[in-house]
Amino acid sequence: MITIVMGVSGSGKSTVGGDLAAHLGLPFVDGDSLHPPVNRDKMAQGIALDDADRQPWLQAIVAVMDEHRGRQQSLIIACSALKRRYREFLRGGHSDVRFVYLHGAPAILAERLRARGEHFFNPALLDSQLATLEEPSRTEAAWVEITDPPARIVEKVIRAGCAEARRAAR
Repeated sequence: MITIVMGVSGSGKSTVGGDLAAHLGLPFVDGDSLHPPVNRDKMAQGIALDDADRQPWLQAIVAVMDEHRGRQQSLIIACSALKRRYREFLRGGHSDVRFVYLHGAPAILAERLRARGEHFFNPALLDSQLATLEEPSRTEAAWVEITDPPARIVEKVIRAGCAEARRAAR
Protein backbone atom coordinates (compact mmCIF):
# COMPACT_ATOMS: atom_id res chain seq x y z
CA MET A 1 0.00 0.00 0.00
CA ILE A 2 1.31 3.42 -0.95
CA THR A 3 -0.43 6.39 0.61
CA ILE A 4 0.21 9.80 -0.92
CA VAL A 5 -0.60 12.71 1.37
CA MET A 6 -1.38 15.54 -1.03
CA GLY A 7 -2.29 19.21 -1.01
CA VAL A 8 -0.86 22.63 -1.64
CA SER A 9 2.10 24.01 0.24
CA GLY A 10 1.23 24.79 3.85
CA SER A 11 -1.42 22.07 4.12
CA GLY A 12 0.77 19.95 6.39
CA LYS A 13 1.74 17.15 4.01
CA SER A 14 5.19 16.62 5.50
CA THR A 15 4.07 16.83 9.12
CA VAL A 16 0.98 14.67 8.69
CA GLY A 17 2.74 12.22 6.38
CA GLY A 18 5.67 11.81 8.76
CA ASP A 19 3.41 11.45 11.78
CA LEU A 20 1.18 8.98 9.95
CA ALA A 21 4.18 6.89 8.92
CA ALA A 22 5.54 6.89 12.48
CA HIS A 23 2.12 5.92 13.86
CA LEU A 24 1.83 3.03 11.40
CA GLY A 25 5.49 1.98 11.55
CA LEU A 26 5.99 2.66 7.84
CA PRO A 27 8.71 4.46 5.92
CA PHE A 28 8.06 8.07 4.93
CA VAL A 29 9.41 10.04 1.99
CA ASP A 30 8.90 13.78 1.71
CA GLY A 31 8.46 14.44 -2.00
CA ASP A 32 10.05 17.87 -1.56
CA SER A 33 13.37 16.10 -0.97
CA LEU A 34 13.17 14.71 -4.51
CA HIS A 35 12.87 18.07 -6.29
CA PRO A 36 15.88 18.77 -8.50
CA PRO A 37 17.94 21.79 -7.34
CA VAL A 38 16.70 23.88 -10.28
CA ASN A 39 13.10 23.46 -9.06
CA ARG A 40 14.04 24.43 -5.53
CA ASP A 41 15.85 27.52 -6.83
CA LYS A 42 12.86 28.55 -8.93
CA MET A 43 10.44 28.20 -6.06
CA ALA A 44 12.74 30.07 -3.68
CA GLN A 45 12.76 32.94 -6.18
CA GLY A 46 8.96 32.92 -6.34
CA ILE A 47 8.82 31.36 -9.82
CA ALA A 48 6.00 28.85 -10.24
CA LEU A 49 6.85 25.43 -11.62
CA ASP A 50 5.23 24.28 -14.84
CA ASP A 51 4.47 20.77 -16.06
CA ALA A 52 7.93 20.38 -17.63
CA ASP A 53 9.58 21.36 -14.33
CA ARG A 54 7.48 18.90 -12.38
CA GLN A 55 7.94 15.88 -14.67
CA PRO A 56 11.45 14.83 -13.46
CA TRP A 57 10.25 15.27 -9.89
CA LEU A 58 7.19 13.07 -10.48
CA GLN A 59 9.42 10.47 -12.14
CA ALA A 60 11.70 10.47 -9.09
CA ILE A 61 8.69 9.90 -6.83
CA VAL A 62 7.50 7.01 -8.99
CA ALA A 63 11.01 5.49 -8.83
CA VAL A 64 10.88 5.58 -5.02
CA MET A 65 7.41 4.07 -5.05
CA ASP A 66 8.61 1.29 -7.38
CA GLU A 67 11.60 0.59 -5.10
CA HIS A 68 9.22 0.05 -2.18
CA ARG A 69 6.91 -2.08 -4.31
CA GLY A 70 9.89 -4.20 -5.31
CA ARG A 71 10.57 -4.83 -1.61
CA GLN A 72 6.85 -5.43 -0.99
CA GLN A 73 6.99 -2.56 1.47
CA SER A 74 4.24 -0.06 2.17
CA LEU A 75 5.09 3.63 2.06
CA ILE A 76 3.73 7.03 3.05
CA ILE A 77 4.78 9.86 0.75
CA ALA A 78 4.10 13.60 0.79
CA CYS A 79 3.51 15.10 -2.65
CA SER A 80 1.42 18.06 -3.76
CA ALA A 81 -0.07 16.06 -6.68
CA LEU A 82 -1.84 19.23 -7.80
CA LYS A 83 -3.26 18.03 -11.10
CA ARG A 84 -5.36 15.00 -11.91
CA ARG A 85 -2.88 13.88 -14.56
CA TYR A 86 -0.06 14.03 -12.00
CA ARG A 87 -2.08 11.74 -9.75
CA GLU A 88 -2.75 9.39 -12.66
CA PHE A 89 0.98 9.36 -13.45
CA LEU A 90 1.81 8.61 -9.81
CA ARG A 91 -0.82 5.88 -9.70
CA GLY A 92 0.63 4.38 -12.89
CA GLY A 93 -2.17 1.87 -13.20
CA HIS A 94 -1.35 0.33 -9.82
CA SER A 95 -4.19 -0.46 -7.45
CA ASP A 96 -2.03 -0.04 -4.34
CA VAL A 97 -1.96 3.79 -4.41
CA ARG A 98 -4.26 5.81 -2.15
CA PHE A 99 -4.48 9.60 -1.94
CA VAL A 100 -5.30 11.65 1.13
CA TYR A 101 -6.11 15.27 0.32
CA LEU A 102 -5.33 17.79 3.06
CA HIS A 103 -7.83 20.54 2.39
CA GLY A 104 -7.68 23.96 3.94
CA ALA A 105 -8.97 27.47 3.46
CA PRO A 106 -6.55 29.82 1.66
CA ALA A 107 -6.31 32.07 4.74
CA ILE A 108 -5.16 29.14 6.92
CA LEU A 109 -2.65 28.04 4.30
CA ALA A 110 -1.25 31.57 3.94
CA GLU A 111 -0.88 31.94 7.71
CA ARG A 112 0.95 28.63 7.98
CA LEU A 113 3.33 29.62 5.19
CA ARG A 114 4.06 32.97 6.86
CA ALA A 115 4.81 31.19 10.14
CA ARG A 116 6.97 28.48 8.59
CA GLY A 117 10.70 28.68 9.16
CA GLU A 118 13.40 27.86 6.68
CA HIS A 119 11.90 26.28 3.56
CA PHE A 120 12.65 26.77 -0.10
CA PHE A 121 9.00 27.38 -1.03
CA ASN A 122 8.26 31.08 -1.41
CA PRO A 123 4.89 31.83 0.25
CA ALA A 124 4.08 34.16 -2.66
CA LEU A 125 3.53 31.00 -4.75
CA LEU A 126 0.47 29.90 -2.78
CA ASP A 127 -1.94 31.63 -5.18
CA SER A 128 -0.24 29.90 -8.12
CA GLN A 129 -0.60 26.50 -6.45
CA LEU A 130 -4.24 27.13 -5.63
CA ALA A 131 -4.87 28.14 -9.26
CA THR A 132 -3.11 25.00 -10.50
CA LEU A 133 -4.84 22.67 -8.03
CA GLU A 134 -7.43 20.35 -9.51
CA GLU A 135 -9.07 19.13 -6.35
CA PRO A 136 -9.56 15.38 -6.34
CA SER A 137 -13.04 13.99 -6.19
CA ARG A 138 -14.03 12.39 -2.93
CA THR A 139 -13.79 8.99 -4.64
CA GLU A 140 -10.27 9.76 -5.87
CA ALA A 141 -8.97 10.82 -2.46
CA ALA A 142 -9.96 10.85 1.17
CA TRP A 143 -10.54 14.52 2.11
CA VAL A 144 -9.33 15.69 5.50
CA GLU A 145 -9.69 19.27 6.74
CA ILE A 146 -6.53 20.77 8.23
CA THR A 147 -8.06 22.79 11.06
CA ASP A 148 -7.13 20.30 13.81
CA PRO A 149 -3.68 19.66 15.34
CA PRO A 150 -1.52 17.14 13.42
CA ALA A 151 -2.22 14.22 15.80
CA ARG A 152 -5.97 14.64 15.30
CA ILE A 153 -5.51 14.94 11.53
CA VAL A 154 -3.56 11.66 11.56
CA GLU A 155 -6.47 10.02 13.40
CA LYS A 156 -8.86 11.37 10.76
CA VAL A 157 -6.61 10.14 7.95
CA ILE A 158 -6.57 6.66 9.42
CA ARG A 159 -10.36 6.67 9.78
CA ALA A 160 -10.76 8.14 6.28
CA GLY A 161 -9.07 5.35 4.47
CA CYS A 162 -5.61 4.50 5.63
CA ALA A 163 -6.69 1.52 7.69
CA GLU A 164 -5.40 -0.52 4.74
CA ALA A 165 -1.95 0.95 5.41
CA ARG A 166 -2.16 -0.17 9.03
CA ARG A 167 -2.97 -3.73 7.96
CA ALA A 168 -0.17 -3.64 5.38
CA ALA A 169 2.31 -2.56 8.05
CA ARG A 170 1.70 -5.74 10.05
